[in-house]
Formats: sequence, C-alpha cells, structure tokens
Amino acid sequence: MQPLIAGNWKMNGVASQLHEIEAVAASVKATLPSTEVLICLPATLIAQAVLTAAGGISIGAEDCSAEISGPFTGDLSAEMLKDAGAGAVIVGHSERRQHYGETDAVVAAKAKAARRAGLLAIICIGETSAQRLAGNALSVCGDQIARSVPENMTASSAVIGYEPLWAIGSGQMPTSGQIIEMHAHIRDCLTQCLGAEGKKLRILYGGSVKPSNALSILSLPEVGGVLVGGASLKSADFLAICRAAPAMNPPNVNSQKEQ
Repeated sequence: MQPLIAGNWKMNGVASQLHEIEAVAASVKATLPSTEVLICLPATLIAQAVLTAAGGISIGAEDCSAEISGPFTGDLSAEMLKDAGAGAVIVGHSERRQHYGETDAVVAAKAKAARRAGLLAIICIGETSAQRLAGNALSVCGDQIARSVPENMTASSAVIGYEPLWAIGSGQMPTSGQIIEMHAHIRDCLTQCLGAEGKKLRILYGGSVKPSNALSILSLPEVGGVLVGGASLKSADFLAICRAAPAMNPPNVNSQKEQ
C-alpha cells in the first residue's frame, strides 16, 4: 500500500506563494518519484498550481458542493474542481463540520459527488477532546465512518483522514498506542462497511504532523499516510515529511537485483 502524503493549505495562499508548490514538485519529481504527494489548495489557486507543479505532485481542493450545478451562489461542484485540474478533494474536515454544521449525511453526499466527478475523496473523521476523555473516541469515529462513507467506495476513490480534533494545530499528539488503536478500529469499521475493499483504503493520520514526528507516525500499523496542515505551507517542512515516506518502506534491494 503506497503511502499518501497530503497537505492542506486551508484558507492560506495567494499566487505569489506558488513558489512553495514549485519547490515541492521539483524535489519530489527528482528525488521521490515513487512517493505519492498531494497538496489541497484554495480553489483560487488550483489551476495555477497544476501548471506550476508540472506533474511533479497532484493538486487537490479543500471542499466541494454535493450538487452538480444550479442556484448555489459561491459553491463549487466537484466537476468544476476537476475541470480546474484537481485530482482530489477533502470532504468533512473538522473545521467544516464544526464551523459550518456539516453533518455525516452532508459529508457522504460530498464524497459521492467527488466519486461522480472522478476525484479522490479524502473523507475526514475525528473525535473532540471531550469525547476522548469520556471514553467515546472509538464509537464516535465508528459512527462517522458508517454515516460518512458511501457504499461502493473503493481504494481508488477514497481515503480516510483520521484527525483527533484536539491535536489539530495544537501541538498536542495522541500516543502511538492511541493512533494504533484508532487506526485498527477504523480498519475494522471500513471492512464492515465495504467488505474486502475496506481492507484496501488508506487511512491517513492528521493532527500536528511535522518533520520531527512524521517517520514515527508513518511507521505505525495501518497508517497509510498523513494529512498535513500548517507544515504543508513551507516547502522545506513539507518535503521533510515527504522524505519520511520512503524511509518507512525502503526499496527491496534483493528484488531490485533480481530484476
């Protein structure tokens, strides 16, 4: 399972900052060709970023509407994002759930829209600090998977982004044991919902991921990549995280000799 290193710029970035994308794309293309790297950007930058990246990395969006078109001023359909050059879209990010009241049903509808348009859906789930302290983290995330992940999603159409809300931007981190427990639980839930295909979906960890902890996170069981927030804004930091991916799964020297 190839790990996915995904960045999320959130509401940051103007055209003058596209040199960060250029630096990441050039370095990945030259030194990390087997690493799958994606940066999700504000919609205003997608088309320019695709040209800037020149195929070195993939460019994605941060949200989409569930609708194809219509009287929804200010919204962008998944088809519009695809037309701009996006290859993926984040749906159900905790900030959308918290500040815009997006329910699991809304997230599921957006994930369906992403699949309809041919975009990879990064479906986010996660518990609050209060829910974890109450001992409900596993059940909360399990319920979100059951209600937010549409039927018939596949490993090529979706990944899961697990973000403990209390770790996002806080500098706090769950323990390795907590990450292992949650990712194993998510895997079980995906298998229950999607059958054999549920064993193939990548599960990303997100929440205060940075160069200093990326390798230790990526080395944990069932961690299929990371979803990076603030550290994705600076090419040097993001590239340091990208370089942790091949380090966790080095090439098989013997198999290379046999080829």
